[in-house]
Amino acid sequence: MSGADDDADRVARAPRIPGPRRSADDHADLTTRPGPAEPREPDEPGEPDGPEEEGPVEEPEGEGPVEEPEGEGPVEEPAVPVLGHGVLKSLLGAWALSACSAGETAAVEAHLTECGPCADEALRLRDAVALLHRDRDLDLDPLLRSRVLENCLGRRPARIPVPDWVTPYDAETARLDALLRDIGDSEWHAPVRLKWYEEDRPVRRKATVAGVIGHLFAVDGLVAGALGLDDPLGGGTPELSPSERTEAFWSGLGRPPGRGLREPWRDQSHTLIRTVSFAGRGVADLTVTYKDFALPLRDSLLERAFECWLHADDIANAVAYPYDPPCGAHLHEMIGLATRLLPAALAGRRRTGLASPARHLVAAGAPGRSLHLEVEGAGGGHWYIALDSPAAIGDPDQAVAQVAMEGVEFCQLVAGRISPEEAAAGQDGDREAIRDVLGAAASLSRL
Repeated sequence: MSGADDDADRVARAPRIPGPRRSADDHADLTTRPGPAEPREPDEPGEPDGPEEEGPVEEPEGEGPVEEPEGEGPVEEPAVPVLGHGVLKSLLGAWALSACSAGETAAVEAHLTECGPCADEALRLRDAVALLHRDRDLDLDPLLRSRVLENCLGRRPARIPVPDWVTPYDAETARLDALLRDIGDSEWHAPVRLKWYEEDRPVRRKATVAGVIGHLFAVDGLVAGALGLDDPLGGGTPELSPSERTEAFWSGLGRPPGRGLREPWRDQSHTLIRTVSFAGRGVADLTVTYKDFALPLRDSLLERAFECWLHADDIANAVAYPYDPPCGAHLHEMIGLATRLLPAALAGRRRTGLASPARHLVAAGAPGRSLHLEVEGAGGGHWYIALDSPAAIGDPDQAVAQVAMEGVEFCQLVAGRISPEEAAAGQDGDREAIRDVLGAAASLSRL
């Protein structure tokens, strides 16, 4: 067709940065070329400034629309103003929004072929404008779901997966680490008030955010020692309770702790998870000693996940950070661990005179008098707690009392954050049994 050679030359000389997109407000039909325009006077509004460098484009014979190459500029070249680098750089935003005049557009595009930094900035601005385009279709690609599923099914599973019983500890340490990454250096010294119960009375201890991380670091060392890993208190440390280990760690610091504790604490948690994952199934029954009591490794890591969540919540309250409870499945496991520990805690309180005497002792493994604990909300369920013998089995048919509580509230009671009297529990049945079980739940707490 006529003028094809000229069009090819102009395309070859086009700058490497694409021309500005057509304005979103321009609703004209851009797929057709208008017919021959009526002649007009040179001073008529809309006449381009400057001399014409090319002759008029010859119209094709016949009627009907004629498609133009995409991105083709106007036939008549606008006058290009001479502008400095600073002015051209300031016009990049307007150029990306198609708000420049024809002459400014030509000047900017000519500059982009010579200035690399401005060309990179122009590309970034053009991409940003594309994201802000109001007319963009926000519907998802209908093939997106099939592509995602295909990618997931084609991906190989982990050769050494993390055991299911380790995932609560993995999740809670990761959530706490995300919180610690978000807070500033000064917030590591924010005061944190720790609270727990000892002998039916509340105990409080002042600490800082860094001090709480040091506490978790020191107590996690009990699990590390059981696995043969390095103890954060150093080799040759005598057997200490969790509270004693924490005090020993705090007193051994030469200066107030700060953000520097995050990395060793996180490295230790990663090492614990990795070691347990590679150790195989038998490691779940390995004994972790807490001086006054012992737990299998499976329950010990669940207990560490529980404490990590509660202390993360303490930190979040101290620095005004939003923090949610664990997911329902993990919260259910934590509540289940507490209910398994309650019969032994109740027996210990009975030996010290803090609980009423047993009424009907039964043989180990036999069903006995029980309390029905109904936990509502996420992670909830029904548990039957043996009242008279720590080795007995809770039996629904021998339930003499019932307590209904919300899941997070029950965990707050077990952690010593609220007292048995403050727990908003629905109670029915033997009042003495209810009082003993709620007191035993609060006695599970410690620093």
